[in-house]
Amino acid sequence: MEKRNSYVHLCCKRLKIISMPMENINKVLNMVELDCLQEVEVSCTWRLSILAMFAPLLGQMTNLQRLVLSHVHVSTCEEQEQHVLQFTSQFLRLHHLQDLYMESPFFLKGCLDQMLRCLKTPLDNLIITHCLLIESDLTHLSECLNISQLKGLDLSGIKLTNFNPQLLQVLLEKVVATLQELDLDECGIMDSHLEAILPALSHCFQLSSFSVCGNLLSMVITEKLLQYTAELPHLGQELYPAPQECYGAQGAFCPRRLTQLQAELLEIMRDLGQPRTIWISSSPCPYGGDNIFYHPEPLVFHCNPSA
Repeated sequence: MEKRNSYVHLCCKRLKIISMPMENINKVLNMVELDCLQEVEVSCTWRLSILAMFAPLLGQMTNLQRLVLSHVHVSTCEEQEQHVLQFTSQFLRLHHLQDLYMESPFFLKGCLDQMLRCLKTPLDNLIITHCLLIESDLTHLSECLNISQLKGLDLSGIKLTNFNPQLLQVLLEKVVATLQELDLDECGIMDSHLEAILPALSHCFQLSSFSVCGNLLSMVITEKLLQYTAELPHLGQELYPAPQECYGAQGAFCPRRLTQLQAELLEIMRDLGQPRTIWISSSPCPYGGDNIFYHPEPLVFHCNPSA
């Protein structure tokens, strides 16, 4: 704690902002040495205009290493382009940023390149979830120099169904040497998308966690997935969706069919000969609606010890 001009200034490394008026946030931050902050979490539902008001304060957090931002909505009457520029330009001042978590950043659609261009250092973790992006956003992401050392990548809830499957392949090839965690839950991924990334995925030798739950994948591609990831030495957490053959014509889930397919997958694991544990779940359901979710026990295969 420091005193300057008879005011008390707090030096803290972590700050969490929970829903409160921007006026109150300004009052609090005026008492904080912003360049001392290393981790900031904003758990508010903000309009883009409010984020733009917060942006100059963010730019003063020059030692920030971790930023968590959630639920920024865009209204039709807002000057979106100017507000996005006000926010993204602040990243030019964040020379120590390592982890960037953005949940529901709806303003990024078609604008992701603006933020990526302003990154000054390689990121360790990039989480952008539950928002709309366009193909050019994914292209810019795969071309960004500052993601080449990513350890964690989470694009859950971003619909990739109509994207060129090769975009995911190029993105994964960019981070293949360092990636440890990959989450692509509820991305609308089809067999063609997963087929495209399997060769690169098989070379992610640092990968420890991989999840593609909530996507509509066939039994055939699930078998290939098990085969391509069998030699990854650190992969300890695998979460896969129930194959699409477990669902009826109206999207109704059939637990009995899943039990049958689980037995087939376990046999494949035995044939591959590598000890592993995988989770196969129908939750979240790729069809949505009011289906009852079924959470099975994990499939576990242990190699018999050598005689």
